[in-house]
Amino acid sequence: MTSVTSPFSGRFDTRDAEQLEAGLGAAVTAVRQGGLVVLPTDTVYGIGADAFSPEAVAGLLAAKGRGREMPPPVLVADLGTIDALAIRIPDWVHALVEEFWPGALTVVLHQQPSLQWDLGETRGTVAVRMPSDEVALALLARTGPLAVTSANLTGLPAATDAEAAIAMLGDAVEVVLDGGATESDLASTILDCTGEGPRVLREGAIGTAALGEFLHDLGVALDEDAGAGSSA
Repeated sequence: MTSVTSPFSGRFDTRDAEQLEAGLGAAVTAVRQGGLVVLPTDTVYGIGADAFSPEAVAGLLAAKGRGREMPPPVLVADLGTIDALAIRIPDWVHALVEEFWPGALTVVLHQQPSLQWDLGETRGTVAVRMPSDEVALALLARTGPLAVTSANLTGLPAATDAEAAIAMLGDAVEVVLDGGATESDLASTILDCTGEGPRVLREGAIGTAALGEFLHDLGVALDEDAGAGSSA
């Protein structure tokens, strides 16, 4: 496959096996050094940082022009990580993620109080998702949980390809993993799972009808009164 050419030196075409491995290595190094990376996901492109580095997360928010009042979600590589990041997880949440992960569902939970991180003004919660994109999962398997939000400047459309992400964020990031254009411009669906039942904060790639039907079979009612949600 022909290599991608770009004035951005840290760009790697992940559709090429050699560049994929080189790009993952460069991205892992960047994350461990507190840098920012752009990565494809199964929704839109994301910009990511080490979730456990307050400085890196602050840099991520600054790159997007976003304040601490809009903390980024955390992406994980496997279902089991949810129990390390959150507490008081209802049984129906475990059923949800087993059904819809990996995929475009973000769940907001009570975070583990012992976690040494600062994602912003989370009010004791954490938004968690396991994406289905193979490149994203490969990176997460090497780095551990990443704080990841959509790769765009706040107020502008989310990037659906590497070019758009570089145009908006190139000066702030060290590595761009280019997986080609995304299949959709829809972000993930966000469910607040910190109350007695799930509440839709943002409807996205997974429709509320599918979620509602699944939860109904569990005897759980879905509150579909979606708010604005955050971009992720």
